Amino acid sequence: MKINFSSQFQALADRYGQCEAIVNVERDRRFTYSELHDISNRVVNMLTHEIGLSTGDRFICILENDNLALVHMPTILKGPFTGVFTNYRDSLEEHISQVDTVKPRVAFIENRLLDSHYQMLRDRGVEILCMDPVEEDRPGVLCFWDLVNTASCENPDIEIDDREHPVLIRFTGGTTGKGKPALYCADNWFGLRDSMYALEDGNWTSRTRMVHVAPVSHGSGMFIIPAFFTGGCNITLNSPDLDKYCQTIQKEGITHSFMVPTLLYRLLELPGLEQLDLSSLQNVFYGAAPMSPAKLQRLQQRLGNIFIQVYGSTEHFALALSLSKKDHCVDAQSESQLASAGRVTAGIEVLVVDDEGHQLPNGETGEFWLRSRGTCLGYLDNPEKSRGEFHNGYWKSGDLGYFDPWGFAFIVDRKKDMIISGGFNIYATEIEAVINSHEAVLMSAVVGIPHEEWGEAVHAEVVLREKMNVRPEDLIALVRTSLGGYKAPKSISIVDKLPLSSVGKVLRKDVRQKYWRNQSRHVG
Repeated sequence: MKINFSSQFQALADRYGQCEAIVNVERDRRFTYSELHDISNRVVNMLTHEIGLSTGDRFICILENDNLALVHMPTILKGPFTGVFTNYRDSLEEHISQVDTVKPRVAFIENRLLDSHYQMLRDRGVEILCMDPVEEDRPGVLCFWDLVNTASCENPDIEIDDREHPVLIRFTGGTTGKGKPALYCADNWFGLRDSMYALEDGNWTSRTRMVHVAPVSHGSGMFIIPAFFTGGCNITLNSPDLDKYCQTIQKEGITHSFMVPTLLYRLLELPGLEQLDLSSLQNVFYGAAPMSPAKLQRLQQRLGNIFIQVYGSTEHFALALSLSKKDHCVDAQSESQLASAGRVTAGIEVLVVDDEGHQLPNGETGEFWLRSRGTCLGYLDNPEKSRGEFHNGYWKSGDLGYFDPWGFAFIVDRKKDMIISGGFNIYATEIEAVINSHEAVLMSAVVGIPHEEWGEAVHAEVVLREKMNVRPEDLIALVRTSLGGYKAPKSISIVDKLPLSSVGKVLRKDVRQKYWRNQSRHVG
């Protein structure tokens, strides 16, 4: 179907014109709906008329949250070209790989990246748009605001096909390998929006104030669109500074937030948390990695029953599963459901299948397949990979799990993170949940390491809470008591930190790699 998204956003600007749409905390900028509509029109007209981009051309963004907010939705839906979102915190090497993959004509970058990224981009013929005034003239470098302020604010009047035109490319998280470039059409975004509205307690209204502390290039960016379509406000922070996060909640009257579990664990350790007034918070969405049920209960004791677990992904750009606030209210008999990923969202199809793709009954562990309007278009220029990971509209998630008789989905591991020890399939996630339940533990990573007899042995690396201690043998005993002897780690290392992705996920592959580095095989 053809759409003119500038016209659609004009209707939102007409309704919510003087309401705040975006607040950029670090740069102290505030934009109303009318101003955001004006700026995003100018960006599209600038790229079209001043830079000369057209259908099939791409621009790449290597930006912090406050600047990416201006080139995010609605901008990417208004033009004929394709945007590419990368994580600002990725390494230069990763950015080089991403640029070589998508071959953009233009790059939006932060000024502080100019020295490190200039030659790489210019060698590839990429024009550079810096987001602040540039102190010295360099060939191929322009200032974003110089161009935007002189561009037309008129409706670009560009129609796109909402199901075929690729409006955006995002790279997968890369927790089990190198990130892949996923393609999105406009209807993927609208499917995401509708899955948000299908949550029983999302509570998206014109009074919504959604704070983004995680990168909006990734998971947190999924929460931009439901706020916009109800006249709410998106507030951006550039770094996971929990002191500033709490100050922002108090100052801006934040109602909604998205956090990865590692940040929520650290929030529990924040000095003075008990004295902070975070009462404006209505909904804290969490996802991207499993949450320790024990730590979740501590968070509920401090902040109340405001938590909603959501399960989506880069390839399936809608919320497939959710654990509602009501589902978080459990007694001792149903406490195990806190370890689930929730139930299927209305409008989403979720199957559990075996290795041949046959659907499995409740209680049997298999791979989750997801299908909805949120399923992306596939991977850029990689039809073979797309055929391997998508089937009949389903995305094969690589997550292993099962449904219980009440429709709760339990994810036990990633296919690539499964440990096979002595012929037994052992799932790292369930072991981490037990280890993380110990009061002295901040976070952990469980991996299989080489073992001459069993092929792989279960090993854990554990980060402790500040000023707390526990003996490795006590944690091993805890797992043995909870899960049985064959699942208990054979060894545990207490470490100062764990490798985290740029969006806060524990990188098991990096933990695992150092133990297999000099092995002829990388599995047991």
